Amino acid sequence: MEARKFKALVCLTLVVLLALLVSACAGAATPEPTKPAAPKEAPKPTEAPKPTEPPKAAAPTVAPTAAPAAKVVIVIGNDPSTLDPQFADDGNERAVNDNIYETLLARDPKTEAIVPSLAESFQQTNPTTWRFKLRQGVKFHNGEDFNADAVVFSVKRIIDPNFKSEQLSFVGTMVDAKAVDASTVDIITNGPDPILPARVTWLKIVPPKYAAEKDFVNKPVGTGPYKFVEWQKGRQVTLTRNDAYWGGAPKIKDVVIRPIEEEGTRLAALQAGEVDLVRGLIPEYVGKVPKSAHIPGLEFPWIRINTNKGKLADPKVRQALNYAIDKEALAKSLYSGFAVVADGQLLTKGHFGYNPEVKAYSYDPNKAKALLKEAGAEKLTLELIGESGRWLKDRELVEAVAGQLQAVGVDVKVKIVEWKAWLDLLFAGADKAPDLQYSSHDNVLLDADRTFTAIFHSKGSQAAYSNPEVDKWIDDGRTETDVKKREEMYRKVVQKARDDAAAIFLLNLEDIYGLSKRLEWTPRLDGRILVKEMAVTQ
Repeated sequence: MEARKFKALVCLTLVVLLALLVSACAGAATPEPTKPAAPKEAPKPTEAPKPTEPPKAAAPTVAPTAAPAAKVVIVIGNDPSTLDPQFADDGNERAVNDNIYETLLARDPKTEAIVPSLAESFQQTNPTTWRFKLRQGVKFHNGEDFNADAVVFSVKRIIDPNFKSEQLSFVGTMVDAKAVDASTVDIITNGPDPILPARVTWLKIVPPKYAAEKDFVNKPVGTGPYKFVEWQKGRQVTLTRNDAYWGGAPKIKDVVIRPIEEEGTRLAALQAGEVDLVRGLIPEYVGKVPKSAHIPGLEFPWIRINTNKGKLADPKVRQALNYAIDKEALAKSLYSGFAVVADGQLLTKGHFGYNPEVKAYSYDPNKAKALLKEAGAEKLTLELIGESGRWLKDRELVEAVAGQLQAVGVDVKVKIVEWKAWLDLLFAGADKAPDLQYSSHDNVLLDADRTFTAIFHSKGSQAAYSNPEVDKWIDDGRTETDVKKREEMYRKVVQKARDDAAAIFLLNLEDIYGLSKRLEWTPRLDGRILVKEMAVTQ
């Protein structure tokens, strides 16, 4: 993508911020592969607006006119850990369930606006209550009615501490929901929440009766454009079109979602015409596929540090780990320019809370060695946990980081684990966190609260870092309605997390996809793979 296009899109996002609750920046996919240029510096983030009620629901967006399709096949990196849409923070699960379940509000295809979905309109009735008017006549795939009771159940279920959802950082301010009548529901927060409408673009609504049954986690039932058919674990998930979908039946009839971990196997399947879409195409294969598309993404590969463990409790040691990593070399050698160095934070310029004053740790192996010596950690041995196949070049990145750490004298033991085991470690709590764990973070809410509450708050679902001052900024910022004060708090969090070396900050990746010749689809900034937005040509 040309630098001037990227800058224009960022500016467009800032304009949208003045008219809507949240912002996004989007890039257009290109049918022919091009090597993206490094983006220019964007203007400083502007104030987020006060929420406004959206227009009444418009006619649903439909895929372009195209020839009827019997089936499309989509490739993801790993098998979903579950098909419960409210439990796991698992991108493989989302690739399936985003087509089965729906939310009260949604983002448009360019992610520039929040638009009606299962709710036709909303308004804030008091500082801690948001009222949603629901779409009537909608049913779940099993015949259950979608109504206020279903919304109340869905909210109460995901926030129930006994449920232990990994998605709490998305919905953490919600404390209750109440039905006003069959088609009206109130969602109550534990303080003023300026981004509640953005939060409900994440919260999937589930059928109350069926959700209590044992089969629910393996045989999902939603209100969306596609219905579940079968899950052959480790092989594929099959969906079929919901001809009774309230938004109009989509163009494509059947969908197969296949987990293929090995990158070469994905390429071969696409070249052979066996599949239509590959998520996470590696840069080396861009010129070898029928079509490709890429877009500036929200993925931030990073290394979680257990800051409570041994020598890692010393900030000097953690800073040394950051100085030891040549991020420019990683972006160039592993990602061929489809990545940029992260600015010492897990936010893009389009996220509210991004701090433009914070920069990446420079590559300085001599300084890294000096800091390790100063901290008495010259013979440091660490375990680095990684996984393989979920994100673009994840295993290769883990191994490259380990090699660079070893070059400054750190003895790194790399352990690649299965996806489910990796998730269990990520959400097991700081006490059970390994020394280092590779992860990739995205924030589709486009507000720093999601990132901070999950990763940098001492009680966060992925936390292995604790700082009382940071906790207070995060807690206060969550309910602060003065936009300037809120932004100031979030920028302090970014600065402190960087100074404390609360993590190893790495890169920000573009999303790269391989497409069959017949598939017509434009990637989204939020990374969602929505089949209703696809079409095929003959």
